[in-house]
Amino acid sequence: MVAHLPAIVASEGLLERARSLLGSFLLEARLRHGELSLRVARTAIYEVLRILRDTRDLAFDQLIDICGVDWPERAERFDVVYHLLSMKHNQRIRVTLATDEANPVPSVVDLFPVAGWFERETWDMFGVLFEGNPDLRRILTDYGFEGHPFRKDFPLTGHVELRYSASEERVVYEPVRLKQDFRDFDFLSPWEGMLPGDEKAGPAADKREGGA
Repeated sequence: MVAHLPAIVASEGLLERARSLLGSFLLEARLRHGELSLRVARTAIYEVLRILRDTRDLAFDQLIDICGVDWPERAERFDVVYHLLSMKHNQRIRVTLATDEANPVPSVVDLFPVAGWFERETWDMFGVLFEGNPDLRRILTDYGFEGHPFRKDFPLTGHVELRYSASEERVVYEPVRLKQDFRDFDFLSPWEGMLPGDEKAGPAADKREGGA
């Protein structure tokens, strides 16, 4: 059997080591639930990840994921989150930066080639630009897709729908015609008044069930 090592819980020593190495690049560092999270300046992300990768006693040499978070009430509405793994020390670390849709984030493809795919996905879903990515195209949605579907202000129905036209022998795009009218559901009673026109509601239903 292959022995699986348990993940080593991040320590205060690792926190202090990160603080000493990153210096002014570091905006915030916190240790919570055994995980170390760092918040850094947007323009410093390349150098921060290089230090975390190349410092021998850290060796965070695996980029596991890059993802986005949308906070539409903020001026810099997006967080970009990097998850790193040290195979040598069996440690994980999370690095976060803030940006908006106008200011690009430096690409880290030169450090971690797999970042090319992750950055494309973050661009596609959130609209975050990555400066230096050699192939920043959509990756999950169609090339003609409008908008970025993981933004919190993106409509649930989308903007366009597509279908195959037999007469034109091609796929055509059309404005969404599906309407999602707001309905106010009453969840206090499972039997009465849940929807307008419910046959269980009203005097007629009361009489059928022995009501006055």
